[in-house]
Amino acid sequence: MRIALLQTVTGADKRENIETLAPLIRDAARAGATLIVLPEAASQAFDQGRLDTQAEELDGEFATAMRGLADELGVTVVAGMFRPGDVNNVDGKTLHRVRNTALITGGGVHKGYDKIHAYDAFNYRESDTVQTGRELVTFTHEAAGERVVVGVAICFDIRFPEQFKELARRGAEVIVVPTSWADGAGKLEQWRALTAARALDAGVFIAAAGQARPEWEEHAGEESGPTGIGHSAVVNPHGRRIAEAGYAPETLIVDIDAAEVAAAREALPLIAITDQTGAFA
Repeated sequence: MRIALLQTVTGADKRENIETLAPLIRDAARAGATLIVLPEAASQAFDQGRLDTQAEELDGEFATAMRGLADELGVTVVAGMFRPGDVNNVDGKTLHRVRNTALITGGGVHKGYDKIHAYDAFNYRESDTVQTGRELVTFTHEAAGERVVVGVAICFDIRFPEQFKELARRGAEVIVVPTSWADGAGKLEQWRALTAARALDAGVFIAAAGQARPEWEEHAGEESGPTGIGHSAVVNPHGRRIAEAGYAPETLIVDIDAAEVAAAREALPLIAITDQTGAFA
């Protein structure tokens, strides 16, 4: 299976972001990719204004544009977007929360995964403005006679191994992770360690597409909010990075062999051991 990770910088305007992403998706499809993964917040980047003003359901402008491209090109697109959520009161202020969603569209599928774990860490409270989800999501991707079960997670979820193990128990062989990681001291090292660890924990390929680092030429490595650090990566079930981008915008085109998943799990049967003991059931 050929996967594309589109590492880019999106901005505040949904329509401009669609115009930025569409040619990248077309280029990836021309390169033979059938599963195309975009970053978290692809529809509207973080720190670019209120998320609730452009939040939409899966029949909205952004989701419909992604669906049209996926159907036209015969691919599946996974892209970060925001959907309307609930109303939250914080310190006397009424906030209209959104759901941080990974849209999955193409191949007869059109649905979303809502991020389960809010980024309430490092003096930041995503849960003030983002309503978390509860449901794990997988889908079956078919291309060139190959059927691969794909699980979905988003950004901060990468710190929670049980989510990835449970996706593997549900059949996931690849887990895609749209991301907008924060930059700063130790953040890249953590990102690399966590993506490798989750691949090893679950015996899966991790395909993590991140926002590129804004103003990477001058500020790469400096402290930032959750606006992107780049370093999108594909990690194999043995924890080896088989492709990695840098800080700047870049598209990674990667061929993976899902048969490696069965071989890795036979050699290191962590999921089977967990099932046998009943732990985490």
